Amino acid sequence: MADRKLPPLNALRAFEAAARQLSFTRAGKELHVTQAAISHQVKALEQWLGLVLFRRRGRAIVLTENGQNYLVAVRECLDLLAAATDRLTKRQDSGVLTVSTLASFASAWLVPRLGRFRALQPDIDVRVSAGDEIVDFARDDVDLAIRYGDGHWPGVEVVALMTEDVFPVCSPELLNGPHPLRHPDDLRHHTLLHDDMRETWRIWLLAAGVEGVDPDRGPGYNLSALVIDAAVAGQGIALARSALISDDLASGRLVKPFELGLPAEYAYYMVYPARALDHPKVRAFRDWVLAEVGVEANRVSVA
Repeated sequence: MADRKLPPLNALRAFEAAARQLSFTRAGKELHVTQAAISHQVKALEQWLGLVLFRRRGRAIVLTENGQNYLVAVRECLDLLAAATDRLTKRQDSGVLTVSTLASFASAWLVPRLGRFRALQPDIDVRVSAGDEIVDFARDDVDLAIRYGDGHWPGVEVVALMTEDVFPVCSPELLNGPHPLRHPDDLRHHTLLHDDMRETWRIWLLAAGVEGVDPDRGPGYNLSALVIDAAVAGQGIALARSALISDDLASGRLVKPFELGLPAEYAYYMVYPARALDHPKVRAFRDWVLAEVGVEANRVSVA
């Protein structure tokens, strides 16, 4: 493409405002500069073009024929540029928002609540990217992430979301039957369900003072959500994390047979690049998640 011979944009803006207002003073107020600055920009544009654009008549100015013809083209070009900028900005402020998070958190906490965000922000389409890998915001097409860990990730903004406890849960059907769950020792009669963190059952049983129960027995699943599904189906007792089963407890699909809960080593955090909140769609999602976490905390405290 051939090089374009274009005058400075600031000079064009000064000319268009002065031509529309027929006043350097009013144009200066509109563009938040002095009358002298507008006069200087217009003079520089006239010199660049080698044409006179305005005639001075006392304290008033009028457009020359060249100025009138040039104004039509300049105004059209500025309008096109403004419209293109507006469209681009709106795409940044709405459209697709990609969120990265763990599959377990996505299925158990985030996805069931996304309908409420959609109702509040119908112009923002949330795309959930579920996985264990830590995204690189400079390389991956991700706007925001929800991570599980110690909260120390360099180079990003980190916002604490929620801590959690770990405790057994089961279908309410297991509270009755031939071996009802009344005391932690009753676990010897039931199947233990595991995710990849099998060691946690050993720690919980030790804290509960339970002896004679093999902490490694029972089926295992590589996703916490699958462990919860198995517990809801009555297939055994799951050692669940509180952040992922609050809805199941509230609905009665799961019950907490024992009071003992152990604080988890890690917590959930929201992370995003330093300038991400310059985009309203990212800020809107961040604020909505924090509001949902607040509602959840209030529900737990009341319960």
